[in-house]
Amino acid sequence: MIFSMTGYAARTRAVKGGALHIELKSVNSRYLDCVFRVCDELRIAEPALREMFGAQLARGKLECRLSFISAVCSGQQLSLNAELLERLNDFDTQVRQVLPLAAPLAVNDVLHWPGIFGDEAVDIGTVVPACLALAGEALADFAASRAREGEKLAAVIMQRVGHIRALVSEVEPRIPAAQTAFNEKLRQRLLDAVQAVDDERIRQEVAVFAARIDVSEELARLSTHLDEVERVLTAGGACGKRLDFLMQELNREANTLGSKSLVAEVSRTAIEFKLLIEQMREQVQNLE
Repeated sequence: MIFSMTGYAARTRAVKGGALHIELKSVNSRYLDCVFRVCDELRIAEPALREMFGAQLARGKLECRLSFISAVCSGQQLSLNAELLERLNDFDTQVRQVLPLAAPLAVNDVLHWPGIFGDEAVDIGTVVPACLALAGEALADFAASRAREGEKLAAVIMQRVGHIRALVSEVEPRIPAAQTAFNEKLRQRLLDAVQAVDDERIRQEVAVFAARIDVSEELARLSTHLDEVERVLTAGGACGKRLDFLMQELNREANTLGSKSLVAEVSRTAIEFKLLIEQMREQVQNLE
């Protein structure tokens, strides 16, 4: 299976005192780069999360946002802590006996007092395992989204490979005749320019020149690289770096083909090759 480096997933799970929410999103990167946006209460889970992501992801800049939404914010049915409320009232009375000008506690102050709705502290013993379980679910969704994107990218690359193969099949049979005609024209021009030179010597020079401009090896290597691109895509897995190298090799062959060709048709085909290879490279840069 082919994976894109771009993906997104989000999950929420209810826990004691509130709810956990995790969001995963990634963009292209040369290596795996994990960036965490985690609330202070849950930072203890970050090393385990980093290890989890590193075991399943190869490349991409991953941003993980993990937060704890308290029951106050999540709209759960709440009740005031009567004991704490009575203690706050006592404290308020005692303070104003010593400091008469001190302002009394406002309702807003009381409602935001830690523990006023019961035990709001995050229970690390239960929340951390819940975080990891939630992250595992989100990671499965995340991998599925990257797989869907990777499948589309692979299809585009395979389409471009097929287009290049079609161009090779179209132009390759015409090259020998075109080069023969060009060599004969060159031989005749040399004869006209240098009347004293032996015709056999000119034929030898033309043959040497023809060997230098022969593009059969470039076309053969081009086809070999295309075979490898198809093999890598079929094998799946983390293949972005391998495919990027193959794009460089394909581009090298296309450049050599264009520089050696003295036939207009082959030159035009070489330019078309480069356009298709660049289009494939843009897709490959998104693959893991």
